Amino acid sequence: MNRNGKKVSTVTPVVLACGDAPLPLPLASVSTTSAPAGPESDLVDEALSKLQVVEDPRLIVVGDDADLAAVLTRMLRTDRLHVELAYVTEHPTAATAAYRLATGAKAAQDALGGSAHALPLIRDDAGIALVGEATYVGEPNARLVGEMYVDDDLLFSGETTKIRVHPTPEMPGLRAATDRSRRWLPRKWIPGRAAQLGSTAANLVRDGVPHPRPLTRSTFYRDQREFLLVR
Repeated sequence: MNRNGKKVSTVTPVVLACGDAPLPLPLASVSTTSAPAGPESDLVDEALSKLQVVEDPRLIVVGDDADLAAVLTRMLRTDRLHVELAYVTEHPTAATAAYRLATGAKAAQDALGGSAHALPLIRDDAGIALVGEATYVGEPNARLVGEMYVDDDLLFSGETTKIRVHPTPEMPGLRAATDRSRRWLPRKWIPGRAAQLGSTAANLVRDGVPHPRPLTRSTFYRDQREFLLVR
């Protein structure tokens, strides 16, 4: 680490190219593992295995937020959080906004030459990492009924339209807000270490991936470990 808290390294990168995401020209000569159907666990492991013997490993994920979240989840579950993680996507996403990342060719250049920062790792109670945005809504054509706390602060109690949870690059690690009834009103974000929801039936979408069934309880929180993101 340098005095600014950045991890400076001579990196050895490997690319995990997910789905139909285009591979930017700066990454054309980097060792690549392709995941045509998305980053399944065995393909993530294949890419990570190429980094086992190098001093400063860096995995560059080319894809979307769901791909990045799946890779970080796999790294979390297999104790590989020492690997630097870079993200290259063609267009702005919730994750690029949350972590203030570039897109396209600039993202590829940053992935190769940027520095890794130790950041809060946000996960839910199912052990799935969050990199961009999680949303909760009620059943179709119905409002969300329940209550949510962010740490000790009550976000809402009763009914609301939608809840949004974002990771943040600074402590305490996440923030949550409800959608306002009037669009011109700004959202009131509450920062915290954990966001806990109790509901009659909440439909969760994590980084664009719907949970298979409604939930009555759900929590996102900051893991005790950090991850290394190239920015």
